Amino acid sequence: MGSWDPEKGSKGKKKKTDSSYECEKPWIPWLLPTIVLANIIIFVLMMYTNNCPKNNKGSKGKCVARMDKWGALQWSKVVHGKQGWRFITCLWLHGGLIHLFANVLSFVFIGIRHEQQFGYVRVGVIYLLSGFGGGILSSLFMQHTTTVGASGALFGLIGAMCSEFLTNWTIYTYKALGVLPHIDNFANIGGFFTGFLLGFVLLFRPQSGWIKPQHRPAGAAVIPKHKPYQYVFCVIAVLLLIVGFGMGLLLVFKGANGNKHCSWCHHLTCAPTSKWPCGY
Repeated sequence: MGSWDPEKGSKGKKKKTDSSYECEKPWIPWLLPTIVLANIIIFVLMMYTNNCPKNNKGSKGKCVARMDKWGALQWSKVVHGKQGWRFITCLWLHGGLIHLFANVLSFVFIGIRHEQQFGYVRVGVIYLLSGFGGGILSSLFMQHTTTVGASGALFGLIGAMCSEFLTNWTIYTYKALGVLPHIDNFANIGGFFTGFLLGFVLLFRPQSGWIKPQHRPAGAAVIPKHKPYQYVFCVIAVLLLIVGFGMGLLLVFKGANGNKHCSWCHHLTCAPTSKWPCGY
């Protein structure tokens, strides 16, 4: 991401500290570190109660099977068992130490930075709704697998980071910004696009040069707080989120199979090679 110095004007001169940004202080992150700690604790408890890795013998091991009892996402239980709560509980489970380690690193390098900038409320909403959105897409295409992990929610944070850059690009001085077997990329894709849209709704900022009325010097030009395109992005994103979640949930609980309407989509989560089968 680029950087922006609120102390400098367009010609490099220092301005008085009356910009809204200069009144902001970085948030002290506590939500995402707490989520990281909870994920680790739940993982240890799950490994201990399931007697892992002794009982973990490949994809048919008892450790994998018992993740269902901990709230893993399974299409049959969501649709036929009406257990929609699994869209959220699956975010706290991980299929192995490497899976957990990768997600923890993502939390540290992506999530915590977001919380420092925008606070725990907005980041928490993006995290949960992105994970929820990823679970919906996963349920439409991965109906014979068990899905666990916070990857969809983390991809949502990445998507929000991209849309935040697009909607706030005028305040930045420097503008810079795999398909493997047995990885649920549909959860990642769904989470990414959910977070991308939520970023337009929750993360847009006042444009550069805007000054709060109580800090505006007499005779200073009045600059609108936000640009028109920011409102346009926000409205479009809200509409797409409502339609996407509404249609997605309707299709999931009707038992729809997305693969029947997209013959090539299964390749997004596994591309078969001589090294591994996909078992579509």
